[in-house]
Amino acid sequence: MRSSPILLLHICSGGIGLLSGAVAMSFRKGSRGHGIAGNVFFVSMLSMSAAGTYMAFMKSQMNNVFGGVLTFYLVATAWATARRRDGKTGILDWVALLVALALGTLVVTYGVEAANSSTGAKDGIPAGIYFFLGSVALLSAAGDVRMLWHGGVSGAQRIARHLWRMCFALFIASSSLFLARPQLFPALLRKTGMVFLLGVLPLILMIFWLVRVLFTNAFKRTLSPNRVLGNRPGVPRKALPAS
Repeated sequence: MRSSPILLLHICSGGIGLLSGAVAMSFRKGSRGHGIAGNVFFVSMLSMSAAGTYMAFMKSQMNNVFGGVLTFYLVATAWATARRRDGKTGILDWVALLVALALGTLVVTYGVEAANSSTGAKDGIPAGIYFFLGSVALLSAAGDVRMLWHGGVSGAQRIARHLWRMCFALFIASSSLFLARPQLFPALLRKTGMVFLLGVLPLILMIFWLVRVLFTNAFKRTLSPNRVLGNRPGVPRKALPAS
């Protein structure tokens, strides 16, 4: 029973995170509503991932520990990207890089052990799941190295870094509910594919917005990088809201 309050925190934070993430995506980027919803998402996702990681560690469920740490890392670095000025880095970026490298290396090691086992799994988790999570962590670390090498990110690259990390963290939360526990939902929703769609929707939206930000001019015409991340030209920069 000692873990009951932690479990309640995990469930409530996850629910708030899913709702606030959906709300943040529905508001115009850089708007007040977007910033408020993004800040709620940031706090709730950190709480959810921290509580989930603790419970998983106590139960020796290493796959859930890896997922919780990765979610925490992605949300924290995405929030820091939005808060920091263009072309700036800090000590926390170096700490985050070390976390991502250590996590990615450990998860891939689990994947190799799973692939070489007679069942193709480790602790009941297929090797592919470990390789997927490990690849995300290592690719994130590569992005951190690139950012630190160039002394920070700015413009569209800054928006993209913030965007994909928040969206992927939301995907981890949505897949943990809709894809991993479809039995919680009515049979009609499962048969129509609605549960699966809700699980992968953050990934679909992430791809859509990344293409729009990085490879088209439409986004640049409607919103400049300063406005997207909460600043207005000619006005001194303030702390930027998460999204």
